[in-house]
Amino acid sequence: MSYIAKPSAYHPALRKNELGLTHRDYEGSMSTLCAGCGHDSITASIIEACFEMDLPAHRIAKISGIGCSSKTPTYFLGRSHGFNSVHGRMPSVTTGAAMANRELVYIGVSGDGDTASIGLGQFCHGVRRKLNMTYIVMNNGCYGLTKGQFSATNDKNSPSKKGEANPFDAIDLCQLAIQLGAGFVARSFSGDKDQLVPLIKAAIAYKGFAFLDVISPCVTFNNHDASTKSYTYVREHNKVTENHLDFVEHKQEITVDYAEGTSTTIEMHDGSRLMLHKLDGGHDATDTDAALSAIRQSAKTGAVATGLLYVNPHQEELHDVLGTEARALNTVPMSDLCPGSKALESVNARFR
Repeated sequence: MSYIAKPSAYHPALRKNELGLTHRDYEGSMSTLCAGCGHDSITASIIEACFEMDLPAHRIAKISGIGCSSKTPTYFLGRSHGFNSVHGRMPSVTTGAAMANRELVYIGVSGDGDTASIGLGQFCHGVRRKLNMTYIVMNNGCYGLTKGQFSATNDKNSPSKKGEANPFDAIDLCQLAIQLGAGFVARSFSGDKDQLVPLIKAAIAYKGFAFLDVISPCVTFNNHDASTKSYTYVREHNKVTENHLDFVEHKQEITVDYAEGTSTTIEMHDGSRLMLHKLDGGHDATDTDAALSAIRQSAKTGAVATGLLYVNPHQEELHDVLGTEARALNTVPMSDLCPGSKALESVNARFR
């Protein structure tokens, strides 16, 4: 695949933040995702959030697993630390990095397959350990890298490209995160930047495990009318064979702007519709029961509740729970790391 590289020069009049940095300083490489992919909209929102928060790029660590979503860290924060881990293992790698250096801002990017299927156990333990990170799921309900099979978040009875209905109930990651004890849980839509950017900023600022589920329609595979995650391109002769070359027609990105406390229906490129409901100020985000009820009541009407669903303003994070060293391990002098045989003997004595 060939693509145009971003020019290194930029206009001197570009808006700068308190650090004297522009949006360009928070960008990465050119995206190679399908034209119109919702993941690129999330990438743009992460860039905007970090820019507005005046975060120094070298103090951010971006970590991902495997999947379309996990390619996106290449497209933002090109000056930050980054690690593309094994499929579903992003929480473990983030845990190790965070335990070694608590001074960095950790942004984990994952997909619905990377989190709700092979990485479900990793996700659950990351939540219960209260890892201090922002965990973003780009949720499109399918496996975009392997021809669009159902993921665990795909809705029951929604048909695949071939018309086969999904026989299984979907895993609602927001409900699961709340039940497991996540301190910050929110849901948004990739096309609603006005809502998504503030949620990302709040998640990054939160001390503890912050989870953000973002509906991010797959423009290539999730192209059926019944899906709540549809944002598809309809193509004639859509058969996948060993020698078939796929072509994705260019479409404009879908965006939306609607008031709190209201619902809206978004028409997708293929004529299907996605119904969203934005919670209003009357929702008590500190009540776990209210949060779960809001998600379930919206789902009963076919809507998707978005916004800040739950927050625990007093949650401890992993370092507080374990009482770990406040300094980054690479700054701890050797005399503290290796205090001598007497100190080691006292530690061993506790286990005898």
